[in-house]
Amino acid sequence: MPIRVILIVALLCGSAVAPHAENWPQWRGPSLNGVSGERNLPVHWSKTENITWTLALPAWSGSTPIVWGERLFLNVAEDLKVTQGDNLSLWCVDRSSGVPLWKRPLGGGNRQQRKQNMSTPSPVTDGQHVWVMTGTGILKAFDFKGQELWARDIQKEYGRFGLNWGYGSSPLLHGDALYVQVLHGMRTRDASYLLRIDTATGKTVWRVERPTHARVESPDSYTTPALLRYGNTTEIVLTGGDVVTGHDPATGQELWRANGLNPTNDPNYRIVASPVVHGDLIVAPSRERPILVLKAGGRGDVTTSHLLWSFNNGPDVPTPVTDGTYLYVINDRGIVWCLDAKSGKEIYGRQRLKPATYSGSPVLADGKIYITNEDGMTSVVKAGPSFEILAENDFDDYTLSSPAISEGQIFIRTTGLLYCIGKRLPAAKP
Repeated sequence: MPIRVILIVALLCGSAVAPHAENWPQWRGPSLNGVSGERNLPVHWSKTENITWTLALPAWSGSTPIVWGERLFLNVAEDLKVTQGDNLSLWCVDRSSGVPLWKRPLGGGNRQQRKQNMSTPSPVTDGQHVWVMTGTGILKAFDFKGQELWARDIQKEYGRFGLNWGYGSSPLLHGDALYVQVLHGMRTRDASYLLRIDTATGKTVWRVERPTHARVESPDSYTTPALLRYGNTTEIVLTGGDVVTGHDPATGQELWRANGLNPTNDPNYRIVASPVVHGDLIVAPSRERPILVLKAGGRGDVTTSHLLWSFNNGPDVPTPVTDGTYLYVINDRGIVWCLDAKSGKEIYGRQRLKPATYSGSPVLADGKIYITNEDGMTSVVKAGPSFEILAENDFDDYTLSSPAISEGQIFIRTTGLLYCIGKRLPAAKP
């Protein structure tokens, strides 16, 4: 065999087995849907086993760590019971050592509303800048050196948030825009709306209202917008107020709408689990029942025309995850279903994880599903048509945040610590 051919074969074989190293730039990761292409991830760990470093934290948070290269970013709240303070801040952490490089104030006003405090929204980054929103409505931009670039007070500009349990949505970063939803109604008569904000200047490009017929608490949505991309089309997907809607990213215009997330018109049907997109599939959870699965491409009322299937055993809080073949649903009690993503056929159902409350959202990577409960235990479940628990890794500390994955490592945030799990793998060369 000629040397040139041997070299080509070797390069192809090497690229086939090289780990696919990624950043984790937003709450749901590089693909914006909880799926990671990483390989060779840790399966077993404990408080002392397979831990690269830990970082002490002052309080719990629903915010997920964001990772880009040598930097991690955390939305951090003071412990209201310990410090008697109410400050919120953005931390930038050295990825290799776990040592904070800088901390920047985001303002005061932290408070507890049921499980969450005002640090719940996760930051977002493009690798040069980082943007962070607080539950108090403060939105700020920084560069990687910690210089503040601009700041906004969304409540001051557009009115107080009217959600019953506090604002908890993360911004969606797409191109040169941040998409920020404020879907509320329990404690206000102000309209719900979606903002497009210029990432460079912080100025509002547009603000569109999003009316619904939802009543009492049902307008309240704690979800994060999803990005739908199919063919040459891109849309922003929102769930809340009993409906799922698709919007033009350039103008905010509502392109389509599906009803059915609150079939009994229950006045207390707020939505926590976010919409999930994979290819041309749109998964829209509600308050357990139903999950609606829609196909992309509709315009106007798509309630029946683009509904593929529905399912009545959904989650309340954890957002589902799908690889396009299977949809994995974990409810708040740790019951797992695996469904055919295209048809809704039950592959397996009612498989139990360790009894606990589950609020963090599952992550799918390396042929496994990583699921962390509020007691700090992460179950590693084999992905695919057969249910198998591969490991149960217990940190024994209150946990609301979802796992983040980058370059072979897993980052899990408990009340007291941020854990860096596993050895860092070198990024695959292009």
